[in-house]
Amino acid sequence: MNTRLYNAKILTMKNAEILSGEIWIQDERILYVGTGEDTASICEKLKLQSILWDREIDCGGNLLMPGFKDAHTHSAMTLLRSYADDMPLQDWLNKQIFPIEAKLDGEMIYHLTKLAVLEYLTSGITAIFDMYLTPETIADACVDTGMRCVQVSAVNNFSQSVELTEEMFRKLNHKHPLLSYILGFHAEYTCSKELLEQIVQLSHKYKAPVYAHISETDTEVEECRNRYGMTPPVFLDSLGMFEYGGGGYHCVHMTEEDIEIFKKRKLNVVTNPASNMKLASGIAPISDYLRHGINVAIGTDGPASNNCLDMFREMFLVTGLAKLREKDASAVDAWEVLKMATVNGSYAMYLPDTDILAEGKLADIIMIDLWQPNMQPANNIPKNLVYSGSKQNIKMTMINGQILYENGKFADFLDVDKIYAEANEIKKRIGMA
Repeated sequence: MNTRLYNAKILTMKNAEILSGEIWIQDERILYVGTGEDTASICEKLKLQSILWDREIDCGGNLLMPGFKDAHTHSAMTLLRSYADDMPLQDWLNKQIFPIEAKLDGEMIYHLTKLAVLEYLTSGITAIFDMYLTPETIADACVDTGMRCVQVSAVNNFSQSVELTEEMFRKLNHKHPLLSYILGFHAEYTCSKELLEQIVQLSHKYKAPVYAHISETDTEVEECRNRYGMTPPVFLDSLGMFEYGGGGYHCVHMTEEDIEIFKKRKLNVVTNPASNMKLASGIAPISDYLRHGINVAIGTDGPASNNCLDMFREMFLVTGLAKLREKDASAVDAWEVLKMATVNGSYAMYLPDTDILAEGKLADIIMIDLWQPNMQPANNIPKNLVYSGSKQNIKMTMINGQILYENGKFADFLDVDKIYAEANEIKKRIGMA
């Protein structure tokens, strides 16, 4: 399918410059980004006699940019939205989350993941880094809704064996262009040392990166010290866990030694400010990570701990909480935050073809409505996005060249009413009040 998006402002994310022009898309790839003033010479350069457009969209002066990358989430936890709130993390997990999750099966997770995808689309999220219980049904849900999904295994002492992880690693990295799979485990505190050593062996076998929840709370760090005499990053690195890269989710309570390990191993930090704030886990030292050249991406975490899948809120909190933590209003500039939500997320998720808008890149594109009161006047569009942007500004979400959300409506093949009904039926079926 050939699509032309014209009369647009374009933020490619190569830099903060705003271009006026158009984008051409052929199937799932970007064919052209530029002014579009001389179509004949462009076609000649692209070695095309002419282009027959399946659809041409007048953007009306609105902004085109790469989609947001939600670099940490648990999509099917939509079931638990506003069900397990106002509790400390360990009580939240052990008394509310784990007992309900024990009742979920693959079919339920399939439908609950589809509900999350609808919300991602309304927030301009074009790729997710998902960690949950039944990888194959999550994969099916994302393919069926058109969502780009990188899954990470959640190995722990209670579910998802190393054997299943290896099977999914081999299978889901070749199943569909929208899918990929990365090695991981839930957290140090939910895994025995023997289990972690098996993950290390798997990582070394495939020369593959590894991700996990790392240093999310003071309690987690203190308990790891009591067990092994080391912080989680130091302990995991001592096992050889990060020989081939990867990273950590949250990374709130990190020592200088921890940060040096992340720098040395070129690990990624995925910060989740709304979740960490709501669960009173703390504020991640984002300024320290940036100062050390560590790649920082942004995740929403799951709908049970956030409770919404909104990258605009996350972006504001990343910079706002950093300024508060550092007592410095200049800390973590808005442009850096916008890169975290787009370019940096692509790198953290090993999706290099989704980082910027350029010829040959994947057509994961969003359109921002600049003709809303919160976007006017347009003194600085990137800063507007971070400091005053909201989901109301998402006018279009395109993934892999397919428009899935446009002008407040989902693509026809997404049966929204059925998705809502399935989620509510699951709630009744497992006995949630």
